[in-house]
Amino acid sequence: MLKFNYYGHACFQLDDGKYKVLFDPFLTGNPAATIKPDKVEADYILITHAHGDHCGDAYEILERTGATAVGIPEVTDFGGANVKAVGMNLGGTLKLLFGFVRMVPALHSAGVGGGTPCGYVVSIGGKIIYFAGDTCLFSDMKLIGERDKIDYAILPIGDHFTMGIEDAAKAVEFLGAKNVIPVHYNTWDVIKQDPEEFKKLVKNAAVHIVKPGESLEM
Repeated sequence: MLKFNYYGHACFQLDDGKYKVLFDPFLTGNPAATIKPDKVEADYILITHAHGDHCGDAYEILERTGATAVGIPEVTDFGGANVKAVGMNLGGTLKLLFGFVRMVPALHSAGVGGGTPCGYVVSIGGKIIYFAGDTCLFSDMKLIGERDKIDYAILPIGDHFTMGIEDAAKAVEFLGAKNVIPVHYNTWDVIKQDPEEFKKLVKNAAVHIVKPGESLEM
């Protein structure tokens, strides 16, 4: 059984019972965080871009757990530090012990010179998961949904820095996802949104509102 463990903001873990895949670890200084960096476990850490609210605790967790970082090379370059990292780029597919990771575009700023923001399509635990990262709505989301039949889409809804609820609802339509989990909202007032309003806007997909500290069996 694949489990989604939500740690707040855009940080979550996918756990298939054998491998733990952590996404965008921002815990220190995150008012919504429900776990400390020295407690979270990971075999792999997938990073969408280099803004502090997405990769702030990545190095500490990598060093402690021995996990492998995956991301754009400019993002996973920790200055020659002694951590494991696999750089990849948009359109690439990486086969890992739990399944595969496909890197797809996101439209945002990168947070580091030469970097490119991204999202991920992940095959794990018999499910296809799409994590958009930080992005606006873009029409090529249709191609992402055509390439891989998405079981769960994990989308930002906070507005201001990313899509808001109306555009995120349209993204669900473009993707053809069966289920959707909203993230990246209510951490601060500037991205305050009501997920129930998002739920009302989504058609033909189940919306799972998972609060920080909660888990969902996928």
